[in-house]
Amino acid sequence: MAEMPFQQETRQSRRYLPIAEHGLIGDLRSVALVGSDGTIDWYCSPSFDAPSVFAALLDAERGGRFELAAAVPAHTKQFYFPDTNVLITRFFTEEGVGEVQDFMPVGTARGGEEGRHRLIRRVVCVRGTVPFRALVAPRFGYGADPHTLREDEGRLVFDAGERALALTATVAMECDERDARAEFKLGEGESAVFALDQAGGEIAPRGCAHAEAEHEFNATVDYWRRWLAQSRYRGRWREMVHRSALTLKLLTYAPTGAIVAAPTTSLPEQLGGERNWDYRYVWVRDAAFAVYALLRLGFTGEAEAFMRFLTTHISPGDGAVEGPLQIMYGIDGRVELPESELPHLEGYLGSAPVRVGNAAAPQLQLDIYGALIDSIYLYDKWAQPISSAQWDDVCHLVSWVCDHWDQPDEGVWETRGGRKNFLYSRLMCWVAIERAIRLANRRGLPADLPRWRRARDDIYRRIMDRGWSEERGAFTQCEDSDVLDASLLMMPLAKFIAPTDPKWLSTLDALTEDLVSDSLVYRYDPEASPDGLRGDEGTFSICSFWYVEALVRAGRVDEARLAFEKMLTYANHLGLYAEEIGRTGEQQGNFPQAFTHLALISAAFNLDKALG
Repeated sequence: MAEMPFQQETRQSRRYLPIAEHGLIGDLRSVALVGSDGTIDWYCSPSFDAPSVFAALLDAERGGRFELAAAVPAHTKQFYFPDTNVLITRFFTEEGVGEVQDFMPVGTARGGEEGRHRLIRRVVCVRGTVPFRALVAPRFGYGADPHTLREDEGRLVFDAGERALALTATVAMECDERDARAEFKLGEGESAVFALDQAGGEIAPRGCAHAEAEHEFNATVDYWRRWLAQSRYRGRWREMVHRSALTLKLLTYAPTGAIVAAPTTSLPEQLGGERNWDYRYVWVRDAAFAVYALLRLGFTGEAEAFMRFLTTHISPGDGAVEGPLQIMYGIDGRVELPESELPHLEGYLGSAPVRVGNAAAPQLQLDIYGALIDSIYLYDKWAQPISSAQWDDVCHLVSWVCDHWDQPDEGVWETRGGRKNFLYSRLMCWVAIERAIRLANRRGLPADLPRWRRARDDIYRRIMDRGWSEERGAFTQCEDSDVLDASLLMMPLAKFIAPTDPKWLSTLDALTEDLVSDSLVYRYDPEASPDGLRGDEGTFSICSFWYVEALVRAGRVDEARLAFEKMLTYANHLGLYAEEIGRTGEQQGNFPQAFTHLALISAAFNLDKALG
């Protein structure tokens, strides 16, 4: 599987930080990416899927940015304030040490002002003296909408008409027609504050002096620590598991309970390639798996919120024509997510196109029903019983699956090379029916159990008869095929097959030989199984964690632990993962990726259990 060689440093590459050189802050409405150089180069306001305000990550010249850094040569380090999503970027200079504390007040930290979206950057000199520089250069509407800059009662207002941001700062700012700059020096113990608020609407303008910034900081720290204290995880990898949980929480949209797949768009799976997608939406599959991971740790509130999202915004029959559900929805439950390209943006390191929206929304992916009903089953078991109306919805979904499980679909990887009889889709249809049967039996709920059992057993026999290749000695990507696919690592995880069944152990060996590279796992080989797209991709991190879990269940615990520890070395300096890992260890694809973090939680939980 050929990939582009690791790019040598060029003038262009120096303008873009590596994807992994970022931290994440957020307020359960939106997020901002903060580079290790102190620059915010991705921020959409007021929500995950709103047009960007800062998008230098996708175009260094036209995207917009918020720089805040030492004005002299410095080396930097980033870390999260312990047990929170408050990010600290430290600058080490010859004359002193300074730091930028980045956070977005959330929940009760907003003092009841639900409409206020605030990003606070507090600069502190902790040793000696440090000169700093700041540049606030928003570019609204993905860099396409012009704006004006004016002063209004001590605030600087960046006004693009429908969108406006107000900046308050405790240092003097110099302005031109659209940007604001500052240079200032801080001595030990001194600080400066920059606060960026959404302007307009019913929320009154508000400054942010030193005392208020201190209050907001403490309230935000308290919020995250109180939330994380609910975790029941006490295993060996507590720091990584809790960072993954905090990241998943940042990807939730509090007003509806939606969980986005990732907070970014168009970060390339291959530099210079076309595999650039918008992930700022609710994938039913990803969100359902996230619910499983959070339930495992004891976070029942997030699972309950997602159930409300399903009940309120997504009811069977409202989705795609070919099924009761779409594969993805907007964070407000909308079904229309038209995909378009933004040709005025060059893309990360020149990797065009930049896309917004997602044309995969109307695809038929049968696996989503298994992921969703499994999460509902676990919610009913570990959190609280589902309602009679929710059970009616489950029955509707299962009935549809019984009628449609045997048709070809686009599959879990959203290929654009035509529909096939993917084995993973069959597997998850089996899961959908099997979990519903379990739930009906445990609760004594009304169901057409004879019909459900017949369909479940038919799927099982179909997989065993047409999904097994004698030639490969393995289960395969599609029926009557010899191509392997890492999604099949879910077979024992979903309890379809015993993890020590000879057929499964043979499949695990085949997958290891064909798709595993030093514990990293490729989804599939696009040469053997064309997916309708040009170029290659890196290893897929969720599959690497599935591999760990499959090894655990097969009794190969030492191998599993080594593979897991190796995967941890591919996290960035803050414990965050993108979607994929390139040949030389670089992070690729949208960042951070919910799929990866929820799989890390599951793998750690099961590996801990096996190690005792």
